Amino acid sequence: MATFPPCPKCGSTYTYQDRELYICPECANEWSHNSAGSDDEDEQIVKDAHGTVLNDGDTVSVIKDLKVKGTSSVVKVGTKVKNIRLVEGDHNIDCKIPGIGSMKLKSEFVKKA
Repeated sequence: MATFPPCPKCGSTYTYQDRELYICPECANEWSHNSAGSDDEDEQIVKDAHGTVLNDGDTVSVIKDLKVKGTSSVVKVGTKVKNIRLVEGDHNIDCKIPGIGSMKLKSEFVKKA
């Protein structure tokens, strides 16, 4: 049986691995393999509508028609958005949408392409 590092947040020894992440079932903390020993950097983990972890530079597609605030434009279902950038906040994806321009999106309305 493989042994995994204890949770850096709560110290629990019941951690398990899910793809490239370690997960603590007691405090729900998630961290990557390369940051297993460092407590100084709290890296945000952004997941799409299906639970796939998103990274800077990924390509995503929109899963729901989204009205653009302040205009009559709509981002249609299936629109591919390339080279996303993850940011802090409620709208955690910063991107440029073809035909519309710079926008911020919520990760719950996209899926990784």
